[in-house]
Amino acid sequence: MSKAGYFIGLSGAIGSTVTYAASVRPAVREATSHGDDVEVTRHRAASCLAWAGVVLLVAGYFQLAARLARAGKGMPFGDALSPARIWAFLRAPAGKDAWIAQGTIHLVQNTVLLLASAVLIALFLPRARRHLNAIALTALPAALAVTLIAAVPATAPKNADKVLDLVFDQVHFVSGVVWIGQLWTTTYGLFVLVKILLVLGMVAAGAVNQFWLMPRILKARRDDDASSLLHLTLRHFPKVVWGEVALGIAVLGVVPFLSGSARSEAGSPPAVSTGSIFAVGALLVVTLAASLYITVKTSDALARRATPTTA
Repeated sequence: MSKAGYFIGLSGAIGSTVTYAASVRPAVREATSHGDDVEVTRHRAASCLAWAGVVLLVAGYFQLAARLARAGKGMPFGDALSPARIWAFLRAPAGKDAWIAQGTIHLVQNTVLLLASAVLIALFLPRARRHLNAIALTALPAALAVTLIAAVPATAPKNADKVLDLVFDQVHFVSGVVWIGQLWTTTYGLFVLVKILLVLGMVAAGAVNQFWLMPRILKARRDDDASSLLHLTLRHFPKVVWGEVALGIAVLGVVPFLSGSARSEAGSPPAVSTGSIFAVGALLVVTLAASLYITVKTSDALARRATPTTA
């Protein structure tokens, strides 16, 4: 989740500054009149950029804490949020065969991230909005530098392929946040967009399960220890269950249509679907059903072993 938030924040910062530089700024500059429309456009653009800075700053902090939590022997994410522990992580010496400490790379990256965020957040101030062009054009290269610095390897790449992988990854990422019109101008892109929205729905459903559904299932288990976990869930929460089943089936239903690429769809011909592709989809459905069955049985056994606690 922290990595997803980080890329959302970075995409927002890069995408919003590029949009302003490439579209909003030229349109405002070439406007035949400078009345209310121009001012409203500038005001909304400034607000969008300012909020992009807030999201980038918060997401960057959580991502840095997640890096610390995964480093070495690892630690709980809550402990990794400590500024003192983060500072120690950033100052850690270089490892064996490393030409630069990984912490130093993270330090430089997050310093640039802090700069980009601060520049954008400054647009909340009315006085700063008078310099909107300069601020946006300053934040743009800084936001791009955040992802480029993060790609710097701590150890020298062993061959040219590794170097090209790093370069192409960055080109792919930056291109994606600058131009996403493949998502609604091609058949492939539309299916990708639908799948992204469905997966986001499943992520939201996971949060509902963790923070709302599971406590209520445990309460229902204490009230009726004889019934299985599956029966308890279907009896008390049928709408949640069938809603999540529909989301899961919808995601798997989209997968067979994700063949080829947006670039190959000159004129947006219909997506190609074959029997083998649908067979793979059917296999995924069977695998999902088996995993859900195993999960239910395991959760049921653990729930029966759990000892109720009293205040």
